[in-house]
Amino acid sequence: MAITAALVKELRDSTGAGMMDAKKALTETNGDMEAAVDWLRTKGLAKAAKKSGRTAAEGLVAVVVEGGKGVAVEVNSETDFVGKNAEFQDMVGGIAKVALGVSDVDALKAADMDGKSVEAVITDKIATIGENMSVRRMAVAEGETVISYVHNAATAGMGKIGVLVAMTGGDEAFGKQVAMHIAAVNPAALSEADLDASVVEKEKQVQMDIARESGKPEAVIEKMIVGRMKKFVGESTLLNQSFVVNPDLTVEAAAKEAGATITGFVRLEVGEGIEVEKEDFAAEVAKAAQG
Repeated sequence: MAITAALVKELRDSTGAGMMDAKKALTETNGDMEAAVDWLRTKGLAKAAKKSGRTAAEGLVAVVVEGGKGVAVEVNSETDFVGKNAEFQDMVGGIAKVALGVSDVDALKAADMDGKSVEAVITDKIATIGENMSVRRMAVAEGETVISYVHNAATAGMGKIGVLVAMTGGDEAFGKQVAMHIAAVNPAALSEADLDASVVEKEKQVQMDIARESGKPEAVIEKMIVGRMKKFVGESTLLNQSFVVNPDLTVEAAAKEAGATITGFVRLEVGEGIEVEKEDFAAEVAKAAQG
């Protein structure tokens, strides 16, 4: 497979590795992006394996809670300037309220909003504001109590990061602390049981490859992996993470002290997973790809 400048740039952006290291990783793995990320990690050359990419798009995440149901909706725009526009904010807030009555983003786009579909409302707003926009995704949290939190709020109920926490027991103050923790730490799942099995297995394989690079015997490597995977689970799951409000406790232990049980959460960040071309790197990357 041809190793293009675009592939090299994508790998560099997602891992923080140098351009030549990125090119070598792609060459060694025949252009397989995921395998190249793992190769860089094995060699200690990746600063981070950012599966979701960098925050690149603009817009807002809005959160709305009604009873035991909360929704978070991401609406993208081309520039941050539009995200600060009151007209855009009013539209996003209205879309979030409509989202309370649907289950997924496709249904949301087709749902009625002031006599038009949400998609039609957005099309009209594009013509008015003169910038491309889209409803990208939505997520739902349901429980006995649902607490919302917005980080970097542009106005009430919407900003750059929107969080919902579902729980039983406890109080709103504790729920807000947990929501702030989620905004800051970005856990991958609620508990070990909720982690994607394929992600866990892949991490285990990567850690084994890293350990083998040290030249240690397999028996020693197996013991090392147990500890490393325990750390991975602890860092990846909300209930096992050290609580930012009191690092001496895990989130689960803090919840127990507060008389609460956390049953679910949602975290949406504007632009998560969207890559935007950076033209100032183009010549440099092209040169590296050509060797």
